[in-house]
Amino acid sequence: MKQAIASSLSRSAAARWTVLMIVAFTMMTGYVVAKEMSPLQYLLELPTAQGGMGWTSSEFGLFAGSRGFFNVFLLMLFVGGIILDKTGVRFAGTLSCVLMLAGTAIDYYAISFASPLPSSVVSIPLLGFEGSVKHQVLIAALGFAIFGIGYELCGITVSKVIVKWFTGREMALAMGIQVALARLGTALALAGSPAIARHFSISTPILVGLLAVGIGLIAYLFYCVMDTKLDNENGNKSESESEDEKFHFADMKVTIKNPGFWLITLLCMLYYSALYPFLDFATKLMITKYGVQPDLAGTIPAILPFTSIVLTPLFGAMYDRIGRGATIMITGTVMLTVVLMVFAMPLNSSWIAVTAMLILGIAFSLLPAVLWPAVPRIVPMKQLGTAYSIIYYIQNIGLMLIPIVIGAVLQRNTTADGTVDYTPAMWIFTAIGVAAIIVAVMLRYADKHRDYGLETPSTAK
Repeated sequence: MKQAIASSLSRSAAARWTVLMIVAFTMMTGYVVAKEMSPLQYLLELPTAQGGMGWTSSEFGLFAGSRGFFNVFLLMLFVGGIILDKTGVRFAGTLSCVLMLAGTAIDYYAISFASPLPSSVVSIPLLGFEGSVKHQVLIAALGFAIFGIGYELCGITVSKVIVKWFTGREMALAMGIQVALARLGTALALAGSPAIARHFSISTPILVGLLAVGIGLIAYLFYCVMDTKLDNENGNKSESESEDEKFHFADMKVTIKNPGFWLITLLCMLYYSALYPFLDFATKLMITKYGVQPDLAGTIPAILPFTSIVLTPLFGAMYDRIGRGATIMITGTVMLTVVLMVFAMPLNSSWIAVTAMLILGIAFSLLPAVLWPAVPRIVPMKQLGTAYSIIYYIQNIGLMLIPIVIGAVLQRNTTADGTVDYTPAMWIFTAIGVAAIIVAVMLRYADKHRDYGLETPSTAK
């Protein structure tokens, strides 16, 4: 990547904000697909005679966790990070969009055409997963796993694009806007999927997601054309030719030996492992524990991303101006943990659920607004793609394991009449939140003694 090019082009506000909108939109379409099945758990678990697929909670947990299978077990995030640092954002971003499109297409096939009958089963001994799993679930999980490769590669690619264009400028605000648009995609999926499924079929929301990532691919190709023309105008060199920005494996030892990098990686894993899997199961939680009607249950978890759409750019701009990033991370993890604890308690009012979601929406905005802009303060630019891939890899371990564990716990706490006790599962989420608080405090301590600059404003850094 050519730092000189990035520097000259970033002087044009119109150019850099146009780039941000394009790549953020592409990432947003991935977030639509990532959560479009979450509010459909209730419908998927209905018997086939009632229009459902007859899935169990364990099978849904297996599907929800499958997004990280290939990233974790086949080390695809490491491969993706190296591809990004070696080939640049154009090739890596296009590859990520193609993989998301292919994975979503397989999911659509699984729900539309694969047999949901209980007789279509195979045994799968995985982390306490008992019994059998339907072929339909396995095909859907395969598609979601392929989608997950592209989804995570797209995330680290978009992050590197933003760093390229906004270093020394409004980086936290830019990342905040990108996160806000991603949350919009999550909110649209959580609130819109049940309505679409009711009016059409369970597979229709997946078809909508398939069209969305197709449009996202076209948008990213437009960015690639812009990027190529801009490179040609500035010397006709590829983005990976600059020697001072070229990736070398030997350079990674500096990052790997950095305790701040590992603390921010662990914090990311714990925070998202408590938050995203909770959202996977939150719609049914609203129905069974708080008595919310199924038609409205998806709108309460959607409060989280809708709240963060406004607040994440606001907190990002605040970080650009006043700093205090490590302190904000501690605040966000404390708010997250308190809310998860409330959901574990025997408080069954729907108003409590709504209020807790509003507070969680603030936490959902606080930490991401400062966490992702903090990484380039710790990691050199030429190692950024690989560093992000390590962070996403560790994060994917949690995102893969926790839904499977929670699904198994819920299955064991389901009575014969279908009543589910969510208390043990919510205490597991709360424990993860407590661990996140501890790591955030350790990061604040490390920043104080190693001067990472996490507490300083972006312009000062």
